Amino acid sequence: MDNKKEIYLDNAATTRAFDEVGERVRDCLCCCYGNPSSLHGKGLEAEHVLRESSEQIAGLLKVSRDTIIFTSGGTESDNLAIFGVAQARKRTGRHIVTSYLEHPAVLSPVAQLAEQGFDVTYVEPDAQGVLHPEDVAAAVREDTILISVMAVNNEIGSVQPVSKIAAACKQVNPQVLVHSDAVQAFCKIPLFPKRDKIDLMSFSGHKIHGPKGVGALYLSDPRMIRPVLFGGGQQKDMRPGTENVPGIAGFALAASMMTNRMADADLYQRSLKKQLAEGILSIEDTHIHGAADSSQMPDTYAGWGAPSIVSASFRGVSAEVLLHALEERGIYVSSGSACSSNHPKISDVLKAIGAAQDDLRSTIRFSFSDMTTEDDIAETVAALKELVPVLRRFTRK
Repeated sequence: MDNKKEIYLDNAATTRAFDEVGERVRDCLCCCYGNPSSLHGKGLEAEHVLRESSEQIAGLLKVSRDTIIFTSGGTESDNLAIFGVAQARKRTGRHIVTSYLEHPAVLSPVAQLAEQGFDVTYVEPDAQGVLHPEDVAAAVREDTILISVMAVNNEIGSVQPVSKIAAACKQVNPQVLVHSDAVQAFCKIPLFPKRDKIDLMSFSGHKIHGPKGVGALYLSDPRMIRPVLFGGGQQKDMRPGTENVPGIAGFALAASMMTNRMADADLYQRSLKKQLAEGILSIEDTHIHGAADSSQMPDTYAGWGAPSIVSASFRGVSAEVLLHALEERGIYVSSGSACSSNHPKISDVLKAIGAAQDDLRSTIRFSFSDMTTEDDIAETVAALKELVPVLRRFTRK
């Protein structure tokens, strides 16, 4: 039996579920297993779980329960937001504003709309992967119907000033709708869509130690979108189909647990990020993407980014080769967005921030959680210091 220790540093791709979440999901699968649309006792029991869970999620966001639509995850939430707004507002305008920092779950639907005759403007970020509110607002027109800006970038961890972006854009066009993909931000940084003037916001369960296959979309007003699925009328026809009660219950519990520990988790993960970044920068020819100054990691959101993501390039080494070399040591990392790894290409995000040519194929993403230890980081840095010089020698031959 292989007893090799595993160090999991791919939490931006997915997280290990909390034990309590696993127990909650199992309980709903085996005990509260009724269909929430059924009128008998088992159905009412499941409907109660559904209502309780939606109130839990809504409470964390400080919004009303009827603004939460449950989906199969972040991708569906993004698609529902983008296609839903496009269908509802296409007679008002056919212009959309976004950036190449976005997840494929946003970029692909937007590209589909462009093929259908919509006009898309892509705003350029700065070198740290941050969009400036005035730049986004400058792209807004009278016929702009939607702006989509993610809260935390899934590849380099840059944090967007979504509240300021929304305010600036609505000053130009009060009718414009603002969508934010908050999959990497939910329960990790404070998010309150009403306060931040966000009209639509997407979430996912498996990024916060909850189940896979469940997520949510916040809608400030359900009338702002048209459904893209049609069926039995569940969730006020906005997203029909029998609700995933066990997944939703687990998602709500995970969100509550994450929110309760948010402040402590932020400080702890920032200390891990500093430890890892300094270890990486001690290796020759390395670069941290998204840092205001790659030679140091400042203590600010703008220069530091999200607490749980470090994107680093190891020049002269193929990211894929380094990934598998680390895997042989029991260290699991990513070479970019897991959602696009089956169709590898140069990262749109790295190109958007003007990454050096040598960095485009040599970038590794490390992402951690509260389950990550300082020893995990120390072992990872030690492995990198040993592997990178060796791999560079082989590559340069």
